[in-house]
Amino acid sequence: MKRVLIITYYWVPSGGSGVQRWVKFAKYLRQFGWEPIIYTPLNPEFPAIDKSLEKDLPTDLQVIKMPIWEPYNIYRNLTGKKNQPINAGFISEGKKQGWKDKLSIWIRGNFLIPDPRRFWIKPSVRYLQSYIQDNPVDAIITTGPPHSIHFIGLGLKKHFPNLPWMADFRDPWTNIYYHSDLQLTKWADAVHHRLEKQIVQGADTVLVVSTRTRDEFAKHKPKAIELITNGYDSEDAQQLDVKLDSKFSIAHIGLFIESQNPKKLWKVLSELCTELPDFATDLHIHLIGKIDFSIIQHIKQAGLEANATIAPYMPHADVIKIQHASQVLLLLLVNKPNTESVIPGKLFEYFNARRPILAIGHTNGDSAALINSTGAGAIVDFDDEKSLKSFVVEAYQQYKKGTLTCNSSNIEQYSRRNLTHKLSNILNTLSQK
Repeated sequence: MKRVLIITYYWVPSGGSGVQRWVKFAKYLRQFGWEPIIYTPLNPEFPAIDKSLEKDLPTDLQVIKMPIWEPYNIYRNLTGKKNQPINAGFISEGKKQGWKDKLSIWIRGNFLIPDPRRFWIKPSVRYLQSYIQDNPVDAIITTGPPHSIHFIGLGLKKHFPNLPWMADFRDPWTNIYYHSDLQLTKWADAVHHRLEKQIVQGADTVLVVSTRTRDEFAKHKPKAIELITNGYDSEDAQQLDVKLDSKFSIAHIGLFIESQNPKKLWKVLSELCTELPDFATDLHIHLIGKIDFSIIQHIKQAGLEANATIAPYMPHADVIKIQHASQVLLLLLVNKPNTESVIPGKLFEYFNARRPILAIGHTNGDSAALINSTGAGAIVDFDDEKSLKSFVVEAYQQYKKGTLTCNSSNIEQYSRRNLTHKLSNILNTLSQK
C-alpha cells in the first residue's frame, strides 16, 4: 500500500468544517490503496472541540504531533481576553471591535505573513526531512488555511524534488472575502500575492474546492490543478431515528458572521408572523454555532426573539440529527465582493439531509450552481425580498399540509467515499510520474 503524508493544522479533536475534509479522506483512503500518515500540531489553538469525529478514524492510524508556538497569548494579553479561545473569522460576541482588536488584526495581516502559524514551518521541515528519510512516503499533501502549512510542503520539496506534493486549498488565499479586512499595507498585500503564486507554481498539483477558485489559481499557471469539492458522509446518517420537527423550523448550522446577516429574512419572517394565521406560533428559528452579536440584535429588533433558539457549537453527530429533523435548512452566503466561489461545507451535508434548502447569496455563484443542479432547494439574491417571501410562504403552506419535502437528485457524486476515490486517482497519477 502506498503512503501519503498529510500535513494539516486542524485535526481531531478540533471541531468545525476545517477538519472534516481530511478526516473523511483519511477514513476512506485505505480502501483505494493509500495509507494516510497525519502530521499535525501537538498544542494547537482550536476554536471548538469535537471528539465525535474520532470515530471516523482507523484506530491504528499514525498521527505525528509536534509542538507549535503561536503568538495568541500576546493577543490575549493585549486585548484582555486571557484564557479565551480564539474566534474563527471576524466575529464579535457581545460587543463591537475595539482599537486593541483592530490593532491585532493589523499586526496579523502585515507582520504575521502568511498567518500566525508561520513559526511552525522551519521546525516541521527539519523534523519531516528526517522522518521521510527513515520512513519513505509516496506523496505529500498540505492543506490550508492556514496557508503557512503549504510552506512546509515547499520546504520538503526542496529536499525531495522527486517526491510529489499536492497543495490543497480549502479556501482561497488573497481572493478570500476577508483579505481586505486585514488592513494590509501595499507592501504586505504584495507579499501575500507573491507567496500565493510561489505555492501554486511550486506544487506538483493544486487541489481546490470550487470552479471559480480553480479558475483564479489557473492564472498563476500551476503544473496541474484539480477540483474536489467538500462532501457528505452517508455513514453519518445511517440508522438515524429522527422525526421531523413539529414546528416550522428553519435551521442554520455553523459560524454566523455579520456579513451573512439576512436582514431581509428577519423582516419577511416578522411580517408573516402578523400576516399568516398560526405562523408566529409555528415558527422556530434554530441557530447553532458562534454568532455575531449584531445578528442577535437584528433578531430581537424584528420581534423574533421568542421564536429563536441559539445554541453554541455542537458535536458533529448532534448537528447531523438537527439537519435531518429541520423543516428548512438555511444557507447564508457572505455578502461581500469575491465570495461567488464560496461553497460552505455544510451545503453538502444539507444535501444528505434531504430537507429543502433556502440559500441567500449570489445567484450566479458556485453554491447556486450546485443547488440548482441537484434541485435541493432555492437560492435568492441578498436583496430579493419578494422571492424570499414567496419561498417562505410556499414552504410554510406545504408544511401545514405535511407535504414539505426535498426531491433532490445527483448528490451521490458528493459522497466522501466517491470523492476519496477521485483523490486516490489523482495521487496514483502523481506517484507514477
